[in-house]
Amino acid sequence: MAMKQKGRKIYRTMQGKQIDLDLLIKRNELTPAIGNSKVNARGDELGAGGRIIRKREEIIKEYYKGNAPVVNEDSKRVDLTQAEAELDNEFDDEWVEDVDGNFLPKK
Repeated sequence: MAMKQKGRKIYRTMQGKQIDLDLLIKRNELTPAIGNSKVNARGDELGAGGRIIRKREEIIKEYYKGNAPVVNEDSKRVDLTQAEAELDNEFDDEWVEDVDGNFLPKK
């Protein structure tokens, strides 16, 4: 089965110029990021002189190795019929329904 190709991210500016974002990302993926984090645009950790110390894949593997996946605990569910019954009992104690379907306080 043939794989569907991703649509290229080509945008047209207000002045009519076309910008290919996929090409722009590929060109600049090894460029150091701006700011105080020492990474490039891909997410690789950079050392002195902009050399790659650890690749993005290694960083991700280390992260998931140290963090266990979340285990779903049994949620404490309230039986809706039980909750509705409690509300009905409370409701019946204070209100009465008249012939037209209006609820009036008990006298």
